[in-house]
Order: sequence, then structure tokens, then C-alpha cells
Amino acid sequence: MFSYDDILQARERIKNRIVETPVLSSPMLNDMVGAEIYVKAESLQLTGSFKVRGALNKVMSLSAEERERGVLAYSSGNHGHAVSAASKIVGTQATICLPSFAPAIKVANCRWWGAEVVFYDAETTDREEFGAALAAERGLTLIKPFDDYLVMAGQGTAGLELCEFLKARDIELDMMLVNCSGGGLTSGVFAAVKHHFDNVEYGVVEPVGYEKVARSLSSGVPQRNDVIRPNVMDGILGPVMGAYTFPVIRDCNPTPYAVTEEEALNAVKVAFKTLKLVLEPGAAVSLAAILAGKVDVRGKKVALIGSGGNVDPEMFTRALAV
Repeated sequence: MFSYDDILQARERIKNRIVETPVLSSPMLNDMVGAEIYVKAESLQLTGSFKVRGALNKVMSLSAEERERGVLAYSSGNHGHAVSAASKIVGTQATICLPSFAPAIKVANCRWWGAEVVFYDAETTDREEFGAALAAERGLTLIKPFDDYLVMAGQGTAGLELCEFLKARDIELDMMLVNCSGGGLTSGVFAAVKHHFDNVEYGVVEPVGYEKVARSLSSGVPQRNDVIRPNVMDGILGPVMGAYTFPVIRDCNPTPYAVTEEEALNAVKVAFKTLKLVLEPGAAVSLAAILAGKVDVRGKKVALIGSGGNVDPEMFTRALAV
């Protein structure tokens, strides 16, 4: 079972390896939406996303024998980058399976840390089966992107830091919105917030057309996105809702929201203009849902996770022009 204590243990394990990222707020942004918005800037984290928290917690927990053999991860980009970095830091070799449409910056980031990159076609290949088969063939330890309690606990440290920031300033949180794909970040953050605050409204945000989280919540069991096509929100296009993460998320009774590519790009622009923060589109979807008027935040204190900033210059330029 997953608990708040797992998050506390993760912090002790990784605290000297990660950045305690700032929580940002902007009077201009608050005025735009009629609420107090607090953004945990994980785009400023080592590797440019929250993912290194979970990757480090997992890789640092491996046995000496497992480290000697090496690790493998499948990823939409940021998890692969994070596992590449964690492996380099800990002293093991990483193999990263990426979709063929992964942004060039994410491919380059994995290789910079010394990882081997293997591509797969996301439209025709099941990444879980592909990654598991390759890991078994090579004798590598599979580091899953979300469905692992150690990974979930590592991601939860971002939520823990956010809660401590708010508590230290006597800010009583009304709403927690998290961009969600497999649910690693969402489950960890929700668990931390649930421990520290009462009567919080929870929300999950995902891309229009890929609402597996909404379908999971509606049906009561984890659902899939069977077809994945290129999308500006590539970081949250994973095909599966986690079996481990789903119960944690479901127990918070979150409201699901979905945003379009145009809305995500607009949020990237607004985050840059008001917070001076560079976010990739998938990391800006919670803000996008607010800006599009899909979430009623009026008069509320709302926290978001700016989960990553690994965006190609061309995509960022496109967002600024929206």
C-alpha cells in the first residue's frame, strides 16, 4: 500500500540530489482569473521536470547487483531523461525507449546523460510490452514511469514541498489541480495534500481526445488510450492509467478536465508572460483549464504543478505566437 510515510522516506533518500523548486505566484495572473494561483515550478528541477524525483528514489533503492546489470525505462520523454540522469548519478547504465515523435530536446537530453535510446512507433507498438520484452532480453531492471510505489513516493515529494510552503505562509489551500497521464505525479501530490489540508477540491487535467483518466474515474477501473498520435501535449500522452496510482487518485474524488492543444499553447504563453516560467504544453494544462474557464476558481486559493519545461524552441515560439 502507498502512504504519506513513503513520501517522507523518499525525501530523506533524495533530498541531497534534487532542487527544492520555488512556488511562484503573480498578481497579474491572479487578476486575470480572479483567484490566488500558486505554481510549483518543477520545470526548474534537475532534468527540467519533476520526473527525476521518482527516478532517483527508485534507482537509489536498487541492489548492487541490479545496478551492475543496468536499467530500462519507456517514456514519452521526461521519465526517460530522468532515469538517464538518475542512472548516471547513481552509477548504472540506462536504456531508454522513446516514441518516434519524441521532441528532439528530450532525445538529446537522454543521450547527454549517457543513455542508449531505442525508438518505437507509438501508433502501432504497445510501449509496456516493448519495454518489458527488451528489459527481459537484456537482463535489465525496468523502471516504470508511474506504476511503482517508489516512483510515486518520489513524485510526492514535490507535493510535500508545496504543502510546506503554503503552511509556512498560513495559506489554506482550496483546490489542487494536477496534469495527469499515468498518475505518478497526481497520486503522490494528492497524498501529500490530503495529509496536510482538509476540504480541498481535487482536479485532474488531460488532453482532449485522450481522457483515459476521466474514463477511469467514471468506470471505476483503469482505462487506456488505444491510439496515440502526435500532439503538443506529448508529455501526458501515455496510453495507460496506472493500477497502483488509480486508487490513490480515485479516493480523492477529483473532477476531470480536458484541454485542447490551442488552450495548452496559450497557457504556455501566459505562464511565460506572468510568471516568467518556461513550461512545455503538457505541463501547462492545469493553467490552461483555468484560463479557458473550464474550472471555477473564483475567490479560491489554487495550487498547480508546473511539471516540466522540456520544450523545443520551435514549439515555444509557436506558443508565444498564439
